[in-house]
Amino acid sequence: MLSGQIQEKINRELKKYPEDQKQSAVMAALRFVQDEKGWIATDDMADIAAYLGMPQMAVYEVATFYHMYNLKPMGRHTITVCTNLSCQLGGANETVEYLKKKLGIDLGEATADGKFGLREGECMGACVDAPLFTISNKKMCGRLTPEKIDQILAELDQS
Repeated sequence: MLSGQIQEKINRELKKYPEDQKQSAVMAALRFVQDEKGWIATDDMADIAAYLGMPQMAVYEVATFYHMYNLKPMGRHTITVCTNLSCQLGGANETVEYLKKKLGIDLGEATADGKFGLREGECMGACVDAPLFTISNKKMCGRLTPEKIDQILAELDQS
């Protein structure tokens, strides 16, 4: 069941679209669930589908197509490294390897304490700042070095 807060946010989002186009709010609804719960379960997708009057499979297709949705718990701070070709040429592979070693996890995993998750993502449209990652789809950090990564992780560890 979607919480009252999520329903309220979805209702505000629905005002942006024609009455017969409720499915247009699916991406926002997925984001609202993830912001509240940290990830999106299959039951959440079913609830979103029912609320928006669309097939469950359609919600699932959106949630699995975009890399910004966590379909399993991924830690309080999900770090998504852009690994597209431009970023690879800019050092993304080295960034991924550094993060894996530093956090003690592999891509698609979360740390045992639940603080950090590590994912790879598609192009984030900021190739000039490669290598780069986003933090929980809210903040982008670019021109990463091991020192800068250490500083970012330390700041996140305190929050």
